[in-house]
Amino acid sequence: QLSNLPRQLTRLTMYRRLACYTLLLATVGLLSACGFQLRGTGGTTLPDEWRQLYLVTPNPNNEISREVTSNFAANGVNWVPLEEANYLVRISPERFSKRNLSLNAEARAAEIELTLRVQFSVEDRRGNELIPPTEASVFKQMENDPSNPVGKGEEVRILQGEMRTELARQIMRRIGFFAVSTA
Repeated sequence: QLSNLPRQLTRLTMYRRLACYTLLLATVGLLSACGFQLRGTGGTTLPDEWRQLYLVTPNPNNEISREVTSNFAANGVNWVPLEEANYLVRISPERFSKRNLSLNAEARAAEIELTLRVQFSVEDRRGNELIPPTEASVFKQMENDPSNPVGKGEEVRILQGEMRTELARQIMRRIGFFAVSTA
């Protein structure tokens, strides 16, 4: 009886591993079947002629320009010199605003709404406007703690970064939808 014990333990370990692998495979299968994907993956597929773009912006080194270029590049777009581009994407400077949604008992802002807006348009290489100036905007709400201005300032900065990412995705989706519908 004791001589069979190591063999039985090996089988038990093998069955446990098999059960774990089966459970893992089933979980991955269920998640992919329901359409789950990690944020920022997948995305918009542009037709080949739309993969040669040139970005026109007043400041190519600002945060929204960098976010747009990296988001498009992650979706297969090549940012090329103006002479090689099939299409020009124009992006205006971002506009950020805050407004109070509600006040607390001391008449201070209890909730704040953050808004980030940017205008974009698309032209072909001959200067024909394909997408007229269109506004993309993102709204976020946050609770305000007047006793912690430093922490809230940092939270606003983090939320602005998230909002820029969402704006870049929104622009990518809109241009991608247009490109696919005209192809």
